[in-house]
Amino acid sequence: MSTYNIVLSTNESTVVTEYEPQSKRSDAYQSEAALEAAFIKMLGEQGYEYVTIHNADALIANLRRQLELLNNYQFTDKEWDSFFKSKIANANEGIVEKTRKIQEDYVQNLTREDGTTMNISLIDKKNIHNNRLQVINQYEETVGKHDTRYDVTILVNGLPLVHVELKRRGVAIKEAFNQINRYQRDSFWAGCGLYEYVQIFVISNGTFTKYYSNTTRASHIKENDGTGRKHSKKTSNSFEFTSYWADGNNRVIADLVDFTKTFFAKHTILNILTKYCVFTSEELLLVMRPYQIVATERILNRIEVSTNYKKTGTIEAGGYIWHTTGSGKTLTSFKTAQLATGLTYIEKVLFVVDRKDLDYQTIKEYDRFEKGAANGNKSTAVLQSQLEDSTSRIIVTTIQKLDVFINKNPSHPIRNKHIVLVFDECHRSQFGDMHTRIVGGHIKKGEKTIKVEKYFKNYHIFGFTGTPIFAVNAGTGGNPNLRTTEQAFGAKLHTYTIVDAINDGNVLPFRIDYINTIKQKDDKQDKQVAAIDTEEALGSPERITEVVKYILEHFDQKTMRNSYYSLKGQRVNGFNSMFAVSSIPVCKKYYLEFKKQIAERHRDLTIATIFSFAPNEADSADGILDDESFDTDDLDQSSRDFLDMAIKDYNKIFKTNFDTSSKGFQDYYKDLSDKVKKREVDLLIVVNMFLTGFDATTLNTLWVDKNLKMHGLIQAFSRTNRILNSVKSFGNIVCFRDLEEATNDAIALFGDKEANGIVLLKSYEDYYYGCVDDKGREQKGYEERIAELLQKYPLGQPIVGEQNKKDFIVLFGNILRLRNILAAFDRFAGNEILSPIDFQDYTGTYHDVYEEIKPKPGNKESIMDDVVFEMELVKQVEVNIDYILMLVGKYHDGNCEDKEILVAIDKAIKSSLQLRSKKELIENFIATINTNTNVNTDWQRFVREQRETDIQTLITEEKLKPEETRKFVENAFRDGVLKTTGTDVDRLMPPVSRFGGGGSRDKKKQTVIEKLKRFFEKYFGLVSPEVSKESDKVTYLYDTEPTLSMVAEEPVHYGMKKDN
Repeated sequence: MSTYNIVLSTNESTVVTEYEPQSKRSDAYQSEAALEAAFIKMLGEQGYEYVTIHNADALIANLRRQLELLNNYQFTDKEWDSFFKSKIANANEGIVEKTRKIQEDYVQNLTREDGTTMNISLIDKKNIHNNRLQVINQYEETVGKHDTRYDVTILVNGLPLVHVELKRRGVAIKEAFNQINRYQRDSFWAGCGLYEYVQIFVISNGTFTKYYSNTTRASHIKENDGTGRKHSKKTSNSFEFTSYWADGNNRVIADLVDFTKTFFAKHTILNILTKYCVFTSEELLLVMRPYQIVATERILNRIEVSTNYKKTGTIEAGGYIWHTTGSGKTLTSFKTAQLATGLTYIEKVLFVVDRKDLDYQTIKEYDRFEKGAANGNKSTAVLQSQLEDSTSRIIVTTIQKLDVFINKNPSHPIRNKHIVLVFDECHRSQFGDMHTRIVGGHIKKGEKTIKVEKYFKNYHIFGFTGTPIFAVNAGTGGNPNLRTTEQAFGAKLHTYTIVDAINDGNVLPFRIDYINTIKQKDDKQDKQVAAIDTEEALGSPERITEVVKYILEHFDQKTMRNSYYSLKGQRVNGFNSMFAVSSIPVCKKYYLEFKKQIAERHRDLTIATIFSFAPNEADSADGILDDESFDTDDLDQSSRDFLDMAIKDYNKIFKTNFDTSSKGFQDYYKDLSDKVKKREVDLLIVVNMFLTGFDATTLNTLWVDKNLKMHGLIQAFSRTNRILNSVKSFGNIVCFRDLEEATNDAIALFGDKEANGIVLLKSYEDYYYGCVDDKGREQKGYEERIAELLQKYPLGQPIVGEQNKKDFIVLFGNILRLRNILAAFDRFAGNEILSPIDFQDYTGTYHDVYEEIKPKPGNKESIMDDVVFEMELVKQVEVNIDYILMLVGKYHDGNCEDKEILVAIDKAIKSSLQLRSKKELIENFIATINTNTNVNTDWQRFVREQRETDIQTLITEEKLKPEETRKFVENAFRDGVLKTTGTDVDRLMPPVSRFGGGGSRDKKKQTVIEKLKRFFEKYFGLVSPEVSKESDKVTYLYDTEPTLSMVAEEPVHYGMKKDN
């Protein structure tokens, strides 16, 4: 199939090792058209062919020519028509199916006119330079909901695989992201549907440039719209999941000129498309980040070079990757294993993980790699059969299973095979006797020291870790030659620290409180916890009561329970938390005290606990948390009985049937893991379990009553700093012990000595009163910004003029962000300056301006397209219907005479996006109130009656089928989504004359949809509560309204680093 005779092939790095950005910047105004022209010119200079294609016919004709060139075959018209309609533009296929076609099924079968078949490649993944790159601009789509024109598209063999959306310099980059979202809603699926092949999106305003995968966009649309195509998957992905490109030293390449020279270099973009995308079992496309690609290529390079120099079987043939916790190490090691099997001389890749990490989700991901490669039972028989099966190239196994295999099979043929060992989370637990048996050395057996030959003769060994063991934090026990990560695995091949990850926006910083729970004898009120060593004092009933009291009093504040956001299509409030305690006896005390105080306070919180036997907390130099096994047999009877009791509580809440038997406990672990990820457990009390390797994006707070340091401290804290959305802006750590010095030491070791200012959030004073940031720029504080707001935009006075509106949005957006952070500080309560009603007034104005200037359907440009709205932050302060009814109740109790309350109700409704659609309903209800009214009961009756009246009116006016319409509406209220795609709405429609033409029916259908939407928005969230089938709790249905983005971006993105 190759169209070139390869004379010389070089392995060019996909990511440049070091990039020096252009020093000269044009300070002249650059329009969007000028930016686009300059971008296309640069691509032309890099070998892209510019073609003029503005419509579907030209796009399809070009695709045919390009596929003919790639496959060295001329289609007949009949063959092309059949191949195009069935294999390329199948009407039943959407984003997911088309993505699978590019990533996995890129060789399609063509049936020729003579009845024979042949393979047609859509992309050449073996010889990437056989693929032809073209660039087009201003492509027009007229078939969708609105006419649209796209900026710049990169065609690979005629298929649009990369789409670029540009905004002029000075416009917020997020507006380009929002623009692509509008395209997805309105037109990407329309016409020939070829734009659903786009794998990667690039957004830029000239100054900042980012990229992301198609499913990030599709998921965002689906989640926020609630009516996305059936082919789109739901995730929590949003603008926060877009990535910067960088060089091998993690220096961000943000300017469009520099980005084009690197990311759009032909070998780079083709490598990314063909090698560095991962299509997961959840049908999501992940595009690897630059540091992940660098790590992968450095490992592959080490394998090739050490093989050529005959270094296999030594430490020089391996190395380790230091990528901070939460930066996607498993994905990187995955891709490394997959690409290593592509090397002809490598016979096996063993992917070695810790047993407790092989939970259901992980096995599912490994199965995407190679069906049946992962197996989580204790038997080594399956491992042995995989090692002996020549077709089984990638094998996922556990440390423990591999150790058993080595002991049982001292002379197995695998010993001499050329293999690669990849260790995930390679900290000290793998530096023991098992590691010695692989690499050779000495093992202590009792009083004797035995020399052991290395088991594998012809191996490469690689490790991935977020917290390496250096000499400074190494333990003193065990094998002196295997104390550090470098001793065990070889040289460090790539580094991506917590500082890099926070700068790039890939993980969140931490905010830490140190809470004093023990009064000192001289009655001094110390801000930090007194360093008391005695577990007796720390575990005293009085102290435990106080700690639990503090957690319950501050739970809603720390987990942001007043903040609403969309999670996998469901509207949820706030986040959940984990409580790390020092030992099993203390864990038992805390669990019982929580149950007692929750019952006394009538709090609706779901708590759970999990532990199994592990050695008591030891003061090891590296701070590594001992792994708890799944073996509950070693627990003393009292602890096991207690665990049984706690699991019974869990079973009662979730209608499950787990216990402490071996299988029952493993199933409990998996189910609990799943429930925490879905935010169904509010507080999880642990000793060591879940503190390493467990990822839950909804977890934002870690309460700590346990001595942590070094590796264990960073691992535990990192449970809270996964990115979710703009509401979750940091990980909350609340320490009931004095861990300040340990925290500073750990951050200095695993970040750098200057890292505290990046890894930890600033102080309350800095956010409230302002400060100078690390780049020497003055940052205004909350107090100054509020003063500016009151002085420039006094309440009750209209904001006149486009510039004033723009400035107001930027200012209030910054205030919202500061409030979001300050709300986590206890001291902020009472110092908000704005009264709640004034804040509602300003929020209402914010919504008014948004409604006024938001882009109208089909409009590419908004008059304020350089302002970005962040509605998620506004929804944190959402006023809900309960608050309105409380005010109505006050009005009723005052004999309906206090007209100020009516003003407050009006302002509260205006400040809420949710309640605006219900304004008329609420006002009509207030008009019916008299001294005999029972507010809550009569409100429910009033809503039911009005709802019935409105639905009957709708059915009558539009002549809809009554039964089908009522069922459709009930399903919408039940699911939280009004489904307007597919044939659901058609079933409600009255029959029409077959001679009436299709146009009038479509118009009629659109009218019905608009009326149904208005009805749904008016009554959703007001229906009576339903009792959840999974628990004894009452679950209220809330609106999953679209998450519109709000808060104007700062002129300089926090992801940009200082020049060295």
